[in-house]
Amino acid sequence: MGKWKTIKSQYVYQTPFGHLRKDSCELPNGNKIDSYYVHEYADWLNAVVLTKENQIVLVEQYRYPGNEFFLEVPAGKIEENESYEEGILREVLEETGFTSLKKPILLGEFMVNPATQTNKVITFLILDAFQSTSQSLDDNEVITTKVFHFTDMERLINDKKITQLFTVSAYYLAKNFLSENEKN
Repeated sequence: MGKWKTIKSQYVYQTPFGHLRKDSCELPNGNKIDSYYVHEYADWLNAVVLTKENQIVLVEQYRYPGNEFFLEVPAGKIEENESYEEGILREVLEETGFTSLKKPILLGEFMVNPATQTNKVITFLILDAFQSTSQSLDDNEVITTKVFHFTDMERLINDKKITQLFTVSAYYLAKNFLSENEKN
C-alpha cells in the first residue's frame, strides 16, 4: 500500500465556500485515474455549548441541500488570522448570543469525508455559557436559538429531531468527556 501520485490537477470551479478540483492520479500499482474530483473546503468548527444549568444551546435553520429544518450545535468556519478557539467563540456568539468566560475544550478533530473532501471538523465543548447579547447574523442567515436540558439530547436523537451527523457526534464526544471528568 502506498500513496497516490498526482499527475495533473485543475480547478473546475472556485467559490468563497469551497473549490472543486479535478485530479489525474497514478496509484501505487500503476493504474491511472483520469478524473478524481476533490472538494476543497476550509475546516469547520462546531461546539456543544452548555450553561451552568446543564442546558445545551442549539440552533435551528433551514438547510437548502437537505430541504429541511435542522436542529444543530452552533458551527462555522474560522476567519482570516483566527485560531480555532477564537473562531468557535465568535461563531457561537454570532449565531446564539451566548458566550463563556472559560476557554473552549477541544473534543476532537476529524476528517469530514477523506474520500472526496480536504477539510476537518474541529469539535469543542464550551462550559458555563450565558447569553450576553442578541444574535449577529449574516444577511443570508435565519437561525433560531433553542435551549434544551442536556439529558434531552438522546431522546431528540432517537426521535429523529436531530439528524445532523456532526451534532450527534459532538453530543457523544461531550457526553463522554463530561462522564470521564465526573469520575476524576
